[in-house]
Amino acid sequence: MRNCIIASTSTIHGSQPLEYLQEALLDLYTDIDEILFIPYARPGGISHDEYTLGVNNIFKKMGKRVMGIHMFPDPIEAIKNAEGIFTGGGNTFLLVDQLYRNKVMEPLREKITSGTPYLGTSAGSNICGLTMQTTNDMPIVYPPGFKTLGVFSFNINAHYLDPDPNSTHKGETRETRIKEFHTINPQPVVGLREGSWLRINGEEIVLEGNLTARIFEQNKAPYEQESGSSLSELN
Repeated sequence: MRNCIIASTSTIHGSQPLEYLQEALLDLYTDIDEILFIPYARPGGISHDEYTLGVNNIFKKMGKRVMGIHMFPDPIEAIKNAEGIFTGGGNTFLLVDQLYRNKVMEPLREKITSGTPYLGTSAGSNICGLTMQTTNDMPIVYPPGFKTLGVFSFNINAHYLDPDPNSTHKGETRETRIKEFHTINPQPVVGLREGSWLRINGEEIVLEGNLTARIFEQNKAPYEQESGSSLSELN
């Protein structure tokens, strides 16, 4: 009985971190006082403590407190006992590496699929797909594997960007990279634009936010999915 928010980003232009998601987060974490934060992705190389403190300051305004998983002697037990969980953004390779090395990939999957409220932003959303292979991040570490949580049966491309028709840049677009992925891998990919998120309740997956999402399926032309519509058929 999944209960998740899977967001492209924590921060959109012109707002404070998680501000655009505040109403949705109050609904997600209803009746929860303490949230377990997983800071393993460490954006910019900041410490786990620094990352956790910043997140705690945000959630304090919502009447919640945050504890980092690194603050517990046993990360597996910390996940098992968590009321709610948040995995933040940063580098997906580093996040996946740490989840494997701390032996929490499977406990985290079990906790999420059993219904514990879960928020993922950016890298924390990427890990909810079948693999992390559609991340935009550089491989700054070599994780033991690319297989991730498999909370749903597709992959995420967070921070999805459309090609700029006026650009003179000749490098590959996000769409090109995802099409390359589909020459080898069969699972769909959801391109989540900034300010968009997936709200998951049980078997239902709904696109939220003001923008459409770009959907990629193997051997099909990419198409747009409207906000407020179901993506459950991809699952």
